[in-house]
Amino acid sequence: MRTAVLGTHHEPPRVAFSVGRAVGDAVTRNRVRRRLRAAVREHAGSLQPGAAYLVRAAPGSAESSYAELSSTLRAILRAEVGGVQ
Repeated sequence: MRTAVLGTHHEPPRVAFSVGRAVGDAVTRNRVRRRLRAAVREHAGSLQPGAAYLVRAAPGSAESSYAELSSTLRAILRAEVGGVQ
């Protein structure tokens, strides 16, 4: 995951998703993108205001459950916050 602080602390965080063809066909990529969006909503409190995030889905993410995607995202966000402090 990549993070950049682009706005002020008054702006909401922005999130973009990169789900390439290596993940699967269009239906599979859209399913992974929906799961990632839901996981980001679940962990929205961990996102920094004014920051922009790029979430990239690895090729094996189509076989991951929602719980696995969500816990991986949570771990990455904790590492990002830990690195900022």
